[in-house]
Amino acid sequence: MKAARMTVDTKTVTGRRVLRFESLDDILADLDSLERKRLKTLGNWSAGQILAHVAIPMNAAIDGMKFAAPWYIRMFARLFKKKILSGTAPPGFKLPKTAEAELIPGPTSVEDGFVAVRKAIKRLKTESHREPSNFLGPLSVDEWNQLNCRHCELHLSFIVPE
Repeated sequence: MKAARMTVDTKTVTGRRVLRFESLDDILADLDSLERKRLKTLGNWSAGQILAHVAIPMNAAIDGMKFAAPWYIRMFARLFKKKILSGTAPPGFKLPKTAEAELIPGPTSVEDGFVAVRKAIKRLKTESHREPSNFLGPLSVDEWNQLNCRHCELHLSFIVPE
């Protein structure tokens, strides 16, 4: 019988990489540095799931999301928009159940994860249309790129080369 995997409290994880991305090209450079290495993850998801996860909001910048954040989160987030776009995203945020189905990928190979992120970044670099953020409202192309940089800094920090 297979033992159930313990859930890691990502707020307390140590050994994460310290990342700062100023552009989509910075994310691509980090992907290049990881792609041919043996990888381990420090949280609850595989490297493939993390990569697939960060691609989802990249595509949502163009396609939109099916769920909307609750009104109180939207109001709070918009008050702190500049800080969110320029600051560091904290680990351990618990997604609302309505968002989990759309934002948490199932099992994904690391190869498929890399493909998903690269494809999403290509779209962000070549398509100009942007949908409103489901929690920050309307964002410019640059603001969406900065939001995706912050999101990638957080999640890719849990992928560590062995």
